[in-house]
Amino acid sequence: MTPAAAGRVADSTGNWVDRHAPAWLKPYLRLARFDRPIGAWLLLIPCWWSAGLAAMHAGQPVDLWHVVLFFIGAFAMRGAGCTWNDIVDRDLDGKVERTRGRPIPAGQVSVPAAAGFLVAQALVGLAVLLQFNGFTIAIGMASLAVVAVYPFMKRITYWPQIVLGLAFSWGALMGWPALFGRLDWPALVLYAGSIAWVIGYDTIYAHQDREDDALIGIKSTALLFGENTRPMLALFYTLAVALMALAGWGAAGGIVFSIGLFAFAAQLSWQIGRFRIGEPDLCLRLFKSNRDAGLILFGAMVLEVLVQRAGG
Repeated sequence: MTPAAAGRVADSTGNWVDRHAPAWLKPYLRLARFDRPIGAWLLLIPCWWSAGLAAMHAGQPVDLWHVVLFFIGAFAMRGAGCTWNDIVDRDLDGKVERTRGRPIPAGQVSVPAAAGFLVAQALVGLAVLLQFNGFTIAIGMASLAVVAVYPFMKRITYWPQIVLGLAFSWGALMGWPALFGRLDWPALVLYAGSIAWVIGYDTIYAHQDREDDALIGIKSTALLFGENTRPMLALFYTLAVALMALAGWGAAGGIVFSIGLFAFAAQLSWQIGRFRIGEPDLCLRLFKSNRDAGLILFGAMVLEVLVQRAGG
């Protein structure tokens, strides 16, 4: 590996970290995946969905302060989660082509330094969390248990994507209590729908590493589903859309929300149609497209409230 490539992974190309970050900071930014922010976006979107769902139910615009807090918190906690994952997986990462260039296995960041960086990012996340009401703080703290166990799941089950779904969808439980100080059934249904969505898109992502994972004994739904991946994607994405429809309509979503939900479903259907086993670059593009799908649905929630209020 050349010095320029050290600390980078196969799905990371030229970006602002490569071009503009100071040399000493680059390994830490890569450790937190700031060179590849798609994961932070996918962690953030369920938070925004939950805020949008609550706004529809309350008949008031989405709280912009909550939107900003969720944005900062998602990026901080995504970075902390990735740092924790890389500490736990440092030996496995060195055996996988796509990940062997990550900062820890590449020797650019020591484990103690990574642990200190993890604490710093977690403190930023805590500072954000403390801006919410007590009930929301408690819900947020409870997520740490799921985040802590996730890196170990790929070693013991072919369904680590379920645990990832539990962690990455946690934000669906945050926006609602941030507004109401409680959890009601629409938020819980949204959480379930988001889990199904995560299982689908992370199965696509895991197909990038199928061969390496099989060789070193890492388990995933990509290996479990194999040639049946497309119908399984259809199953989980259909379940996601159905549950999100139930949550949205139960929270007073109307025609604008429904149009956005249809567009969201169409985007997921496009992913299923385009998916091909054995094409890792395509799998990465399809995986990343879920940010756009999620933002479409959130935008529909925001517009739903504005249209309803304009209509009196």
